[in-house]
Amino acid sequence: MMGWEEKDMANANQLIALLKSHIEGDDEQFYSIAMQLAAHEARIGHGKLAEELRALVDKAKARRGLPPKAKGKVVSFGQPRGELAELLAVSYPANRLGELVLNAQLGKQLKRVIREQREAEKLLSHGLSPRRKLLLVGPPGTGKTMTAAVLAGELGLPLLQVRLDGLITKYMGETAAKLRQIFDATDRTRGVYFFDEFDAIGSQRGLANDVGEVRRILNSFLQMIEQDESHSLIIAATNHPEILDQALFRRFDDILHYDLPDAEQIAALLKRRLGKKARKGVSWKRLANKAMGLSYAEIVRACDETLKEAIIEHKESIAESDIMRAIEERAQARVSMAKSTRKT
Repeated sequence: MMGWEEKDMANANQLIALLKSHIEGDDEQFYSIAMQLAAHEARIGHGKLAEELRALVDKAKARRGLPPKAKGKVVSFGQPRGELAELLAVSYPANRLGELVLNAQLGKQLKRVIREQREAEKLLSHGLSPRRKLLLVGPPGTGKTMTAAVLAGELGLPLLQVRLDGLITKYMGETAAKLRQIFDATDRTRGVYFFDEFDAIGSQRGLANDVGEVRRILNSFLQMIEQDESHSLIIAATNHPEILDQALFRRFDDILHYDLPDAEQIAALLKRRLGKKARKGVSWKRLANKAMGLSYAEIVRACDETLKEAIIEHKESIAESDIMRAIEERAQARVSMAKSTRKT
């Protein structure tokens, strides 16, 4: 039989291993050790404590949205290692849905995705799959990248953004091999995998400037996303849906359309970001009308410029003219960029 000192040493080693797995973000190892501790407590007659430990582990898994029979493992890691470091940039957003200013349809779609992910275990037990493959389409600066961060934040998952400069190479077959590494990672590490500027991968196979390698990349992606049975979210975003291959659209569970904000949405965004510092009598409606045609990102930048100026100038409050000036600067920058684009 094991003596008391040996038992204490075993428990101490388990506690050290438990803390080490937590620091390294190895959730699978953390849960495994926690269940070993629960089993140990049960063997020595501490049934109530053992049951409480098991319940806490089950609760932790449920909060991460991982069904008990899910394939693969949940791993929180500091940075991808090896070749994946060139393909994925990881972050851990704390963003929430309330930070987005959305139209009713978009808000409904995103709430549905979040709800289905949180109830994944229940859906899977009935032979149904939660939405997890999303295509986001719309002009730049309308909230597509922010949406990926919000989904990661709401679900407590890492956001893994695909580095296109590391993915797409000039060597035949290499890009498809790198795509396979990314899809293998979705199975090993549950997260939100975000393909921005997706048209670089998904452009139509029949375009005049198409080459064989582009077709191979697209065909590989189609095959991999079709076969993917992980519990990760796969999100693709594009500013140019018109050039995407039609075969792509049916591979996604949902297509979310983003547009420039209307006057009501602009007013809500301005008030949310500047309302606490703004003077009484500011007309959000007048400011919103002036900002029509700007994207969410441009409006947020105008708000930030206003706040920075107030801080530097030691202003206790922000006047409507301060906000208007920042909006006009953003509008002028947009016009200048449009002229420059037309010249090139």
